[in-house]
Amino acid sequence: MPKRLAVISSIYTYLSHTQHFADRFLVGYPRSGRWHRPEVEVVSLYVDQRPDGDQSTGRAREYGFEVYPTIAEALRCGGDSLAVDGVLIICEHGDYPDNEKGQKLYPRYEMFKACVEVFEQDGRSVPVYNDKNLSYSFDRGLEMVADSKRLEFPVLAGSSLPVTWRLPDLELPLECDIEEALMVGVGGSDAMDYHALEAMQCMIERRRGGETGVKAVQMIVGDTVWEAGEQGRYSKELLESALSRCDSPKGLTDEDGRTQDLLGTGELQRLATEPAAYFIEHVDGLKTTLLMLNGAIGDYCFAARLKDEPEPKSTQFFLPPTPPVTYSACLVSKIDEMFDTGVSPIPVERTLTVCGILDHCLTSKQRGGIRLETPDHRVQYRAPARSQHCGPAQDGYSS
Repeated sequence: MPKRLAVISSIYTYLSHTQHFADRFLVGYPRSGRWHRPEVEVVSLYVDQRPDGDQSTGRAREYGFEVYPTIAEALRCGGDSLAVDGVLIICEHGDYPDNEKGQKLYPRYEMFKACVEVFEQDGRSVPVYNDKNLSYSFDRGLEMVADSKRLEFPVLAGSSLPVTWRLPDLELPLECDIEEALMVGVGGSDAMDYHALEAMQCMIERRRGGETGVKAVQMIVGDTVWEAGEQGRYSKELLESALSRCDSPKGLTDEDGRTQDLLGTGELQRLATEPAAYFIEHVDGLKTTLLMLNGAIGDYCFAARLKDEPEPKSTQFFLPPTPPVTYSACLVSKIDEMFDTGVSPIPVERTLTVCGILDHCLTSKQRGGIRLETPDHRVQYRAPARSQHCGPAQDGYSS
């Protein structure tokens, strides 16, 4: 019997995250060179908003599931008890306000808590996928993870970047000694910076001792980013290594196709007119940096220096074209695995760690770019031993 799946969504429109994920459970997706049809049946949908281009009614009619007016009714399929085997919470797009830190107030926490309320009332819980960040609030993220531990249901959350293909196909050795790490990315704050931070986290969590928590953060913007580089706040060698994995330099490359040494010629500073730097100090002493370089590149690339290694290790997190956003199928395969096994293949603590880093970094920015100590951020966990990204087959679950 296929698993019964409820989808809890902010909006269901063209190229929304709900379309990326729910459609793959409806029609299948490529996995390991074959077309894979999940042993899952979408039986119910709740959608919070219906803007122009809404696809929820059409998909329900085409695939024979019901759209319900509340989350509780969707989980109970109109009855009086929990009637599904898994839940997708996909709240990434829609018309929601921003707070004073510029965070979009997506109601991920509220949707999750509505599911928890049903689990508590009905005396049974099921696996939950929570798309991207747990919440804009670290305190709320902590509560969500605590709920999952208390009621003993698995939660998978986060971004597609940690599980997409890598160019080259790099995985750091488990229990390696990382001396420093750096990530470069593009896009707006509290959306694309989340992706970049989680991509970096999936690499550094493999260090000796695993993740130990975050001691302090700082976020700065503008020319102070370049000044920090001159002062040695981040490694120019690692930045060069990360940029050398980039396939999309802007500026002259767009104009006449030439290759560019963005760092060596000063083009990076000219193109990235509003750079942002996120400095993270981990409890175990590791220091990591995210540089968001809008206007200069279009990729997400990582570099790290390992102890006793002469050259940095670096890679690009590969994002195939839109549509059909094939890399989201890599994450769907992990959700599919959780529904099949009852165990999340990726620790939810990874997403919780990034939830806290981003929330605290934006507080630092709001307070003028101060260094902010984070005594509340002591999330500890170990990386999964098995590599989770697409590439060589991973026990049948690689795309």
